[in-house]
Amino acid sequence: MKLEDAVVLVTGANRGIGLAFARAALARGARKVYAGVRDPSRVDVPGVQPIRLDVTSDTDVAAAVAACGDVSIVVNNAGIATFGGVMVDGSLQSAREQMEVNYFGLLRMSQAFAPVLARNGGGALVNVLSVASWINRPTLGVYGSTKSAAWGLTNSLRHELREHGTQVLGAHFGFVDTDLTRGIDAPKSTPDAIAARVLDALEAGAEEALADEITLQVKRGLSADPGVYMKA
Repeated sequence: MKLEDAVVLVTGANRGIGLAFARAALARGARKVYAGVRDPSRVDVPGVQPIRLDVTSDTDVAAAVAACGDVSIVVNNAGIATFGGVMVDGSLQSAREQMEVNYFGLLRMSQAFAPVLARNGGGALVNVLSVASWINRPTLGVYGSTKSAAWGLTNSLRHELREHGTQVLGAHFGFVDTDLTRGIDAPKSTPDAIAARVLDALEAGAEEALADEITLQVKRGLSADPGVYMKA
């Protein structure tokens, strides 16, 4: 799926990786870029059209479908993360909150926009996942579980939407230098580097983007014995 002359909707596009996706799409020749955000006043990027969009709201998503009927690429970037494992106090509520955005929000957006993409020739869904889809530690135990669920959903969407001619790309990567990871002492990619690698994969027709070195290493380790996800 080429970005040249495409119409792109990026959720969670007011900062970090989402903002990098919006800017990169414009730089690659997108005809229009919608920034789906909870507060449109927070988007001030030339060439980017903000729309009010909370992916947990049926009303907002329906309004976005009505307003963005020309979309050919949807980047499901909106997500939240809370630190903590699954056995700590409050983890059940944390799981509900993160699943509502990271899984149900992705599902809601995909169901709503799949018919739009089909009408516009098939287009593409880009689902922002994580290396934590495959390997998880207590620091982000609940978050990783939601991303594993989102990976499974992405695999289902890929097969179900193939008959529509829709490319479904799952994007995996490790820590990125954003507000979310400010307190984490670990190697980090820049948002621009991640957006570039994911969009390279999209334009190459790929169905999976491994956007940094740690993700490449983890993917190779999934079939090891024991699998990399078994190691502390």
